Amino acid sequence: MPNALAATPVVATPMVPPGPAEASSRDAVFVVKGLAKTYDMGEIKVHALMEVDLTIFKGEFIVLLGASGSGKSTLLNILGGLDRPTSGTAQFADHDLTHASDDELTLYRREHVGFVFQFYNLIPSLTVRENVELVTDIAKEPMPAVEALSMVGLAERVDHFPSQLSGGEQQRVAIARAIVKKPEVLLCDEPTGALDYQTGKLVLEVIARINREMGTTAIVITHNAAIAGMADRVLYLSGGRIEKMVQNAHKVAPSELAW
Repeated sequence: MPNALAATPVVATPMVPPGPAEASSRDAVFVVKGLAKTYDMGEIKVHALMEVDLTIFKGEFIVLLGASGSGKSTLLNILGGLDRPTSGTAQFADHDLTHASDDELTLYRREHVGFVFQFYNLIPSLTVRENVELVTDIAKEPMPAVEALSMVGLAERVDHFPSQLSGGEQQRVAIARAIVKKPEVLLCDEPTGALDYQTGKLVLEVIARINREMGTTAIVITHNAAIAGMADRVLYLSGGRIEKMVQNAHKVAPSELAW
């Protein structure tokens, strides 16, 4: 199998923290300082994250790369309000995610965050439209379900059931379900992990379009280094730390990716 990094060259420059003028002109969506997460596994302590400092700006497309166990999913779960850190702070706009109550985190997830996972988690007995409308029932100001499905190219499949769709189509339904509430942030954990090459690229096209047209901040976990080319910034995690950050000088369109 050809090396993914060799197949898709990423023109990149080392990440330099923004200066005061640049930082003040951009809206920070997430500000993370000294973030750490430790899991107690009996007598063993697993340090999933250690002293992570990170700022993510509005409208950025971020890719998280790293081996299994490097801390990618733990970081995403804390940013998404699904988990709490052991120490340090995580802030979303004016929301303190570190000390928020369970009810406050539930409201945060409902109003601000869309999730896309490797497995689609659609309800088999509901149509495509009904799967998406589950979210519109609890969202503050959602877009119509059909509009969200049109954005992912499934306007003609709204009355089909999940079993009548391909894997890529089901993933696009999952994306429509995530964006129908117009979230500020779209968090994707291995969204192409269960898909073949061509279908995976279609799903990445959809995520890139949401990021571009809606201004949604997108954070994507992947083990596929080729996907890094489509990001504004790439965060390489290892041993619970951000080993390095790279800012792409030129982003690659999903259709140009190869792995």
